[in-house]
Amino acid sequence: MTLPNDPFILLSFVNTKLRDECENLDDFCGRYDADKDSLTQKLGSLSYRYDPDINQFV
Repeated sequence: MTLPNDPFILLSFVNTKLRDECENLDDFCGRYDADKDSLTQKLGSLSYRYDPDINQFV
């Protein structure tokens, strides 16, 4: 599966999957073959960061 390119759509997709399917960001990256550093950098460019306590980018 190819992750969305648009950062805002990516944010929505990732947070939905984290909420509904994945235990944490590492689980998400494993399931969707995503590079954790690239993902956090791309969403970080929008000033979002991963919060492991709530398992979401905020």
